[in-house]
Amino acid sequence: MIQDIAPHRLRNEYRPSLRPGPGEPVFCPAEGEKETFLCREEEGEVTLPVYGEGPFAEEQAEGYIYLFSLDGQPYWLVPEGRSIGTDTGDYTFRSLRDLRKRGCGPREQIFALYTAAQLYRWYRDNRFCGTCGSRTEPAGDERAVCCPSCGRRIYPRIQPAVIVGVTNGDEIVLTRYAGRGIHYHALVAGFTEIGETAEETVSREVMEELGLRVRNIRYYKSQPWATADDLLMGFYCDVDGDPTIRIDATELKEGVWVHREDVDSQPDDFSLTNEMMQVFRRGEEPR
Repeated sequence: MIQDIAPHRLRNEYRPSLRPGPGEPVFCPAEGEKETFLCREEEGEVTLPVYGEGPFAEEQAEGYIYLFSLDGQPYWLVPEGRSIGTDTGDYTFRSLRDLRKRGCGPREQIFALYTAAQLYRWYRDNRFCGTCGSRTEPAGDERAVCCPSCGRRIYPRIQPAVIVGVTNGDEIVLTRYAGRGIHYHALVAGFTEIGETAEETVSREVMEELGLRVRNIRYYKSQPWATADDLLMGFYCDVDGDPTIRIDATELKEGVWVHREDVDSQPDDFSLTNEMMQVFRRGEEPR
């Protein structure tokens, strides 16, 4: 999966006392463009601009926000409102979706970039206090933003969601989403609602999307999924009773029972969905 980068390690502890140093990567997003940022691609490998060089050659350290470290190397978020202009050297604005689709790497860098994009969106979306409307500012002691007017402290929020492998003996339900232009198979998925357990989410989502009742819900594995600020939780479950599928056409354009040997793969191995599909194909799912 995308987070499986060993022996590399991403550490997300907040370190407010650090200041950017020469040669340290800078994540510079394109304002208003989803998951688009300044980078350089050479022979399929992606690199970020660095502090002290190129478009950041004469920068002052003020305003940079520490994101995390990858193998001990600090990554920074460019100061808000920083104008890059047109002199970006050999760096261009590229989308994460495009880089992933074309299989660019290295893998640990792609995981770092998705994580940086998630943190950037959180800072961007909390520039103003939701309680009193005042401008917020980064906290000096932890990963939070603070309102100087009413004292509210805002922390990153992660959305719990489930991925579900619905099984019936040697068959599993594979789906295709409606209206997304995605041509490969997936599994049932959905967000956990307020007041709901993850297991209750499994039962509700399967009923809503496929019209099936389930039993024997068992946990498999979790995954951080930065594109939707999710923590994905993978479950397998067995159909309970009638296996006739009745899809919700607003959510899905296809839902079919597929035998183990006919389960296909997604284009890359980044997702928990793909791993769960392959685990079932090999007959290794938890029973």
